[in-house]
Amino acid sequence: MKQTLKISLLFLFCLSTISSFAQQRTVTGHIRDEEGAPLPGVTILVGDSNKGTISDFDGNFSLDISGNNTILLFSYMGMEPQEIEVGNQLTLDITMISQAVGLDEVVAIGYGRAKKKDISGSIATVDGETVSKRNNTQLSQALQGTMPGVMVTRTNAEPGAGGTIRVRGITTIGDSDPLVIVDGVPVSSIDDVNAADIQDISVLKDAASASIYGARAAAGVILITTKQSGEEKSSLEYKMSYGIDVPTRFPDMVDPQRYLEMINEFTWNDAGNPEGGEYALYTEDEVNNWVANNATDPNRYPLTDWTGLIINDFAPRSSHNISFTGGTERLRTRASLNYEQIDAMYDHKSFNRIMGRVNNNFTISEKLKASVNFSYIHERRKAPVINPVESAQRYPAVYAAVWDDGRIGQGQNGFNTYARLHYGGFDNTWRNKFNSRISLEYSPVKNLRITGVFAPYIYNTKGKKFVKKIPYYDAEDPTQQLGYISGHNTTNLYEARNDGWNITNQLLVNYDASIGSHNFSLLAGYEGFSSYTESLDAQAENYEVSSFPYLNLGPLDNMRNSGGAVETAYRSYFGRLLYDYKGKYLLQANLRYDGSSRFHPDYRWGAFPSVSAGWVITEESFMPKDSPLSYLKFKASWGQLGNERIGNYPYQSTIGFSNALFYRGNNVTSATTAAQFYYAIPNITWETTETTNIGLESYFFENKLMLSADYYKKTTKDMLLQLEIPDYMGYENPDQNTGKMHTEGWDLELAWRDRIGGLKYSVSANVSDYRSKMGNLGGIVFSGAQITREGTEFNEWYGYRSDGLFQTAEEVADSPTLNSSVQPGDVKYLDISGPDGVPDGIISPDYDRVPLGGSLPRYLYGGNINAEYKNFDLTLGFQGVGKQNSRLTPQMVRPFFSTWTNAPAIIDGKYWSHYNTPEENQKARYPRLSHAGAENNNYEMSDFWLFEGGYFRLKNIVLGFTLPESVTTRINVSNARLFVSATDLFSIDNYPGGWDPETADHTYMVSTFLFGLSVKF
Repeated sequence: MKQTLKISLLFLFCLSTISSFAQQRTVTGHIRDEEGAPLPGVTILVGDSNKGTISDFDGNFSLDISGNNTILLFSYMGMEPQEIEVGNQLTLDITMISQAVGLDEVVAIGYGRAKKKDISGSIATVDGETVSKRNNTQLSQALQGTMPGVMVTRTNAEPGAGGTIRVRGITTIGDSDPLVIVDGVPVSSIDDVNAADIQDISVLKDAASASIYGARAAAGVILITTKQSGEEKSSLEYKMSYGIDVPTRFPDMVDPQRYLEMINEFTWNDAGNPEGGEYALYTEDEVNNWVANNATDPNRYPLTDWTGLIINDFAPRSSHNISFTGGTERLRTRASLNYEQIDAMYDHKSFNRIMGRVNNNFTISEKLKASVNFSYIHERRKAPVINPVESAQRYPAVYAAVWDDGRIGQGQNGFNTYARLHYGGFDNTWRNKFNSRISLEYSPVKNLRITGVFAPYIYNTKGKKFVKKIPYYDAEDPTQQLGYISGHNTTNLYEARNDGWNITNQLLVNYDASIGSHNFSLLAGYEGFSSYTESLDAQAENYEVSSFPYLNLGPLDNMRNSGGAVETAYRSYFGRLLYDYKGKYLLQANLRYDGSSRFHPDYRWGAFPSVSAGWVITEESFMPKDSPLSYLKFKASWGQLGNERIGNYPYQSTIGFSNALFYRGNNVTSATTAAQFYYAIPNITWETTETTNIGLESYFFENKLMLSADYYKKTTKDMLLQLEIPDYMGYENPDQNTGKMHTEGWDLELAWRDRIGGLKYSVSANVSDYRSKMGNLGGIVFSGAQITREGTEFNEWYGYRSDGLFQTAEEVADSPTLNSSVQPGDVKYLDISGPDGVPDGIISPDYDRVPLGGSLPRYLYGGNINAEYKNFDLTLGFQGVGKQNSRLTPQMVRPFFSTWTNAPAIIDGKYWSHYNTPEENQKARYPRLSHAGAENNNYEMSDFWLFEGGYFRLKNIVLGFTLPESVTTRINVSNARLFVSATDLFSIDNYPGGWDPETADHTYMVSTFLFGLSVKF
């Protein structure tokens, strides 16, 4: 019996063992991120056990498991953890979803990438998804408000318009545009990159981060990394959007009767207000009955809605983007194609662009890899020969755009923008740009990478402007020509061509090593850059026909042409050391040695060093482990950067050629002349910017709360300026090394990321401020109503100090005035000084104009709110300026430009007038209606026209809905999302009615409303 029991137990044990072995199997898989790139280092654990593995460099893993109910746990820093029930699967395909951005986020640095926690310089970052969701045509505008210390300003929203980017303010009086690098190669414009192709953007703000780019980095560096493909099954994604643009604001003018009344008052004032002269320009009957008379005689009494004729109610826009991703073990490819069409708020202007990009990554062997990337842009900008916005704002209704039978009207003695817009010709531009990057990476031994890069850039631009003759005829007699529309009395053709190329060559050597707790990353490199541009201009005037815009019909006696070429080159050697000890003490050192062909051989080379250090205090043993403080790093940096953007060959004497007429006997002949135009300064050299930075990065509550702060100082010396030389020398003002600029500022960023049940959300905000003060410049730089000189801010407002409006003739007689035309109702200025440094009873531009405060924005801020719940997602972005000394420009408030254009509605009832009571005039905000007063006194730059120009703008709001998987499965797509968005929806500000806080004169801003769909197969 016992023997039988033993045999039975042994039999059962064998069965269970065999069963166990039968269920044990090997599961393999591939892990990628949301963009399809492989994820190395992902931890895979079996259930709650310690058994597991990690994914290799290509995101692959292999793990032995047993049982059909096994659960695998996938975890990776910066990604959402996942639990997968294996079931009877043998192969798994895992996509990890991004979690809140954290310390292990990998960001772009110069010529490479590094973990954010290992960086001791000052770098701002934004992910491509945030930028892409804004649905801006130009990438520069999409960056507005996204990063601290990065200022983006706009002046208009016409098709194809971009923004001006400044990194930590103004660096120099000259060119302060940052250097833009795409996948390691410099590009000419940030707007040449499609936002849908971007993986992430890093902005190198301090010298420790940017000095690896040396002579070209003084104004900061923007690094753009485009999306690459992972090894995965093929996928196709299509995204489209349709929408409209509508003006955010458009200024109103006074109605026809008020125009007639006000221009009569305007004329009466300048005549000295004689008795009975109130109706000198338009009779009382015309003023009172103009509108009624229009019904019976519209040609003599026009009522023209110039705004309605010229500005449309809305402008359509559309975009289409298609991308393909696929790959094998040896080749990974991502290709995209984007098309955009945007119309202006007026006819005959549009922007069309096709952008294509292909990124290929090859694995040739275990030690040899290659990449071949290229992009192409074709851009067409169509426009009329005139920007009609100003005329739409200012033309009064009492002038006819067209006669009552539809023929071109006289306007105001031939001034007729409606005719110029629709019949005056065109001014079109075509651009083609081809970028490529070919690299080969060889790893002869572990941790050593040698990379060679060849990157050509080829471009051409064609411009054609065809100005057509426009005659106009009598209203009653179509056969009687009265003249030509102003600016269109002949037919002329102007053409321009520009062709060129840039070539960038790089050789990079990277070596990473660890010795115990000491970690090193070394970079040594060489970069060569050369460029060549050739231009051609041709024109022909006085065409006999106005329907053939080609040069072969141009009159030979009225043809001219010109051309030229420019060639430049750089050579650079650089190196970098990244070091950390236990992730606790960080050190980074950079050195770049640059040479530029713009300078004399004895002065063309410059060295640009930097060093930074960081201390991760939370890694110290004395820090409590259960504190709300998760991470704290202090950092400091110092470095030097360069700038040489001053044109070409300023150290050489430049000879200019022209044609002149000479007498040869009794005959006049044309001959070519030559003369030296520019005074050469052989020892001109680099402008240098020295920067110091201190800051901290901190995380709280298990990295849910992030706080980052930086304080910096920048000093630019040997600035490259064009300063005055005596006119009798006969030369243009030369570029010189002179002057200093001191900039001081700070950046602050705060972010919170969390999840509450099914709601995932994040809130971030940033604010920054800076002031630029001028040192000794060796001269003064005037820029319209602004001045730059020692002791002032850069481009500080410069003008008179005011004391309200003159109220009586006695007050005028008892006060110093700017000129003898000043009357009651004109702006009163203060006598600040005279030749002896004390008030002299005279208002003069030499002694009484003073700096009035900075013109640049202060306390720039921005932020984003993101939320996801089930299948819905919401994104909201905002941006603004805390304070700014802004100016009420004459375009906003001055009536009767050219003595006849309309008056802004905002001044009606608020200007000084002889028809007002003394009490009403005491409260008047604007001066009297007067041409003499306007030209010589009232609209001179003064603090009378300054106001607080800060604003808050709801930059962007997007609401999306992702179709449930149960629906997408039925229609054979992997993902489908619908969205609606609004851009520049509203702003809160102190600007006068009709004027947007970001709009320059003669243009407009728009709100954009879009509907879109994205589908992934």
